[in-house]
Amino acid sequence: MAATIRFRTAVAGAVTVGLLGAAAVTATAAPASGTTGPEPAAQKTNTVTADRHDVRQWEQFRLRGKVTGIKAGTAVLLQQKQRGTWKTLPGQSVVNRSLDYTMRVKLGLKGVNQIRTVVAGQPSNVVTVTVR
Repeated sequence: MAATIRFRTAVAGAVTVGLLGAAAVTATAAPASGTTGPEPAAQKTNTVTADRHDVRQWEQFRLRGKVTGIKAGTAVLLQQKQRGTWKTLPGQSVVNRSLDYTMRVKLGLKGVNQIRTVVAGQPSNVVTVTVR
């Protein structure tokens, strides 16, 4: 019976130490008054331009883009508006160390085409290219 009492006392002591340890961690994790939290993340931007706005069917043209707040090496996707929704096309590029990118594009749908790029979930401005 003495062994049972010692065991219960030891368990109660361990639980108390655990609770005190958790309270100490909580107390030290709270920021001191007068300090601010982490800096807000940089605003993500993605802008793109086309070197030509009037091309023949399947004629190659180039898109040039610039990003901010996005890491180098991030994939760049090409999208085209088809029947009111944005469809991702096979063209792909990556953001370089200068935080810009280029992409060669060929379009087959005749008429006015609206295209854009998407980098890290951030869509670019819409570029209109007419295919003859």
